[in-house]
Amino acid sequence: MIALEPPANNETSSTPGSVEEAKKAAGGGKPTRILVVEDEYLIALEIEHRLRDAGFEVTGIAVTADEAISMAGSDRPDLAIMDIRLAGHKDGVQAAIELFTKLGVRSVFASAHADAKTRERGSAASPIGWLQKPYTAEALIKLIKQHRGYSAVAE
Repeated sequence: MIALEPPANNETSSTPGSVEEAKKAAGGGKPTRILVVEDEYLIALEIEHRLRDAGFEVTGIAVTADEAISMAGSDRPDLAIMDIRLAGHKDGVQAAIELFTKLGVRSVFASAHADAKTRERGSAASPIGWLQKPYTAEALIKLIKQHRGYSAVAE
């Protein structure tokens, strides 16, 4: 489960969720668009809330691989936060590979399942990174910011 902790109090940064914060998070342009793929409802809502507070745009929450692929096809997110174990017949690795090969959407795998065999399967999706559950929202946000090229943004 994602660790719940109060947001950091940083007097020098913009208000979380503000237009200024969103522009910072996106490197000055529009906010980074993120699809959350997670079948545990409370975890999905917490991820969505923390990402929005950090200035990202959450395009939606998918609970199955097929739903993720469909949503990404219409919403065109910049990246996906992908759990491995999902409702339905396909898992998150299959979904991430399809998102990458068909749409060019890369994923952050955020799962309790990160053994060597799973990581090897996931490598075909060219993942941005792996976060082992439980992880903090700050670790997820830092990984996204590093990937998007704005690691210099004040934490």
